[in-house]
Amino acid sequence: MCGIIGIVGKSSVNQALYDGLTMLQHRGQDAAGIVTCENNRFHLRKSNGLVQNVFHTRHMMDLLGNVGIGHVRYPTAGCSSTAEAQPFYVNTPYGIALAHNGNLTNADALKQELFQEDLRHINTDSDSEILLNIFAHELHRAGRSSLTDKDIFAAVRGVHRRCRGGYAVVALIMGYGIVAFRDPYGIRPLVYGKAETEQGTEYMVASESVALNVLGFDLIDDVAPGEAVYISNDGQLSKQTCADNPVYSPCIFELVYMARPDSFMDGISVYKARLRMGKALARKIENVFPEHDIDVVIPIPDTSRTAALSLSYHLNLKYREGFVKNRYIPRTFIMPGQHLRKKSVKQKLNAINLEFKNKNVLLVDDSIVRGTTAKQIIEMARQAGARKVYFASAAPPVRFPNVYGIDMPSVHELLAHNRDEEQIAREIGADKVIYQDLEDLIACARKKASKEISRFDTSCFDGDYVTGDVNQPYLENLERMRNDAAKTQRANKESAEVIDLHNVA
Repeated sequence: MCGIIGIVGKSSVNQALYDGLTMLQHRGQDAAGIVTCENNRFHLRKSNGLVQNVFHTRHMMDLLGNVGIGHVRYPTAGCSSTAEAQPFYVNTPYGIALAHNGNLTNADALKQELFQEDLRHINTDSDSEILLNIFAHELHRAGRSSLTDKDIFAAVRGVHRRCRGGYAVVALIMGYGIVAFRDPYGIRPLVYGKAETEQGTEYMVASESVALNVLGFDLIDDVAPGEAVYISNDGQLSKQTCADNPVYSPCIFELVYMARPDSFMDGISVYKARLRMGKALARKIENVFPEHDIDVVIPIPDTSRTAALSLSYHLNLKYREGFVKNRYIPRTFIMPGQHLRKKSVKQKLNAINLEFKNKNVLLVDDSIVRGTTAKQIIEMARQAGARKVYFASAAPPVRFPNVYGIDMPSVHELLAHNRDEEQIAREIGADKVIYQDLEDLIACARKKASKEISRFDTSCFDGDYVTGDVNQPYLENLERMRNDAAKTQRANKESAEVIDLHNVA
């Protein structure tokens, strides 16, 4: 998962891009980057680390211009080296910088196609670089020294013809402006808005509406599936549907876990959706566990708080904060290896013993993916004195890989794969595990949505991949490339390369 942002302003945008990326930091903590444009020259700064660590005063002073894009990253594809930090850049045609959130399911075929037919070399393992070169090649087809919005929309249409998977893109074209587009299924989120200033109208695109809100931009709309939004350097906005037969199918896991609760996505309030998830989960508990002996409901901070609060209210149970979170530890779900995830959980959370001692507690989390966090937190609850520990998930069992840009690649590393609820409870040490039903989750997401959503991508729960091009050989290859063992091997290789470079220096 990544976060992207783009601004066409009337004055310098470097600080606004920085502030916007900090609002999207939850979407990626591996690397960050910003590209701005002034006087037909790109200014780029990107590196590994959090936004506050990547950009210092000297870097901000160099990011000149009133147009720019930014990116925060965690690696679903490729590795975590600085070389794969975004945005990426090509100098022809015109000069294009691009940032991308998602994952291309036909990346390997596209890479060969780019080399053999388009004569373009891909220098990293990132599918974002592939997407950039596809877009650049399609834009080159215009064959003009001066672009029109029709040329840009035609290039996006070419991208949709060639690329498969889930992707939200923001690209900066030298001398022209910013174009933002979304895959024909709208799997990955993207919104845009405007702000009226003394100098004139400014426009912004971002992965989540919270980035717009904080910077004083009013939300206009979501970028629709298959749609492209072009904002010229002089502040003119135009848009066009560039895909044939788009199907509105946003990723439901955004609402469960990835997005901030104060965001709106596809006409849905993330906060209200999570409240409904808690209510639906309370109904499920009443049905499957009517004679429960739960004394208190305790959320696992932070994402599950909203659902847990709603659940406790509808079950008429006490809600208590039982864990204190160290906010300087990254989100464990998106950390690159199992060893790091195990190490960070105990650093991240500490139990308040008074809320657990001699009580039957219901722990509520947004989801259970690998089960590493759940198992350690249940151990902490028992060590704090809990008599019984029940565990509820606001999402259904995660049984299948996510291939559209969320790091759930290896099916054998998913706790719920080939296990029922009793087996899962034994595995994580809980007295009982209760999962949300998929039908209820969909209803919670769809209720009161202002968009005509055809369906949701629920592939990590039911194995139904909306793009229709994901088969077993693809999944097996994905697992070989992205399981924890492969990540550890790549990390060790990168560390060795850094040591070699240091020795040479």
